[in-house]
Amino acid sequence: MSEFNQELDARGLNCPLPILRTKKAMNTLASGEILKVIATDPGSVKDMESFAKQTGNEIVGSGESSGEYTFFIKKG
Repeated sequence: MSEFNQELDARGLNCPLPILRTKKAMNTLASGEILKVIATDPGSVKDMESFAKQTGNEIVGSGESSGEYTFFIKKG
């Protein structure tokens, strides 16, 4: 996925910082906009899924490459 409105670099941060920074960044987006998050914490995979469900946002794309996890989260 190449289209997003904002990017958050959470590499090198451990739980709960990637989620806290994601929440803060999502608050700046309008409904329907997409946040790209890059994280290195393996726990971020389950954390982002839970975060999206709890906040009414949607993960519209995700992937892993060389220990980096990328998420595209659409604001609900």
